[in-house]
Amino acid sequence: MPTSAAHVPEPGEGDGPEPWPQGISRRATMRISDVLRALRTEFPHVSHSKLRFLEEQGLIETVRTPAGYRQYSPADVERLRYVLVEQRDHYLPLKVIKDRLAALDTGTETEAPVPRLATADGDAGAASARRRYTVEALAAAGGVDRSLVDGLVEAGVLRPTTGGQLDAHALDVVVLAAGLAEHGIEPRHLRTLRTAADRHVSLVQQVVAPWRSQQTASARAHADTLATEIGELCARLHTVFVRQGVDDLTR
Repeated sequence: MPTSAAHVPEPGEGDGPEPWPQGISRRATMRISDVLRALRTEFPHVSHSKLRFLEEQGLIETVRTPAGYRQYSPADVERLRYVLVEQRDHYLPLKVIKDRLAALDTGTETEAPVPRLATADGDAGAASARRRYTVEALAAAGGVDRSLVDGLVEAGVLRPTTGGQLDAHALDVVVLAAGLAEHGIEPRHLRTLRTAADRHVSLVQQVVAPWRSQQTASARAHADTLATEIGELCARLHTVFVRQGVDDLTR
């Protein structure tokens, strides 16, 4: 819950161990717009509602000005970045992330990530996540013949936007499809995999629909988090089924 805008101790002040990240200012002087500006180079879809939702879930604690506005510290920004990275890269539920932050705070987690303050430049990973490809550029990036990319589009495995562009995930699809092609598996054979994935997405959509239908920012942020977690569970379950079937073939 937000606290009043009283004095916030700097690192080294006060009793007890300093919460993670150590050595980063805990003076809450940043507005929510400042935090969004700092994070959006790496997380372009982060929103006001997302930050408020993470606060409601106890991932950070903001302070409030006398007028009731939230204020954040550089340390809060690093904690938010940690949460967003764990969600994006590892699909971890918020409960697990919260437990990990608690372990970092108490020092029981020894492999603490190195905090880095947000910069206006972002990084290569963030730029890559937002990249869009033409068919020709995608073929070049994947090191494959354009005919493979064309085949994936024709088979409905890849779906360009109305402007004819493909997102960053398409590069992974092309690289994996190229590996399968070496075993004689053609783009048309991958339609069933795409159909199965679409069914997974439909299942996720059904679960989060009640939350998305609500008009509150908190409910929409919860829907986004829930969709990510359920989607990853579906993907992992699909992987288990495939591995189980392959094991049966090799017995």
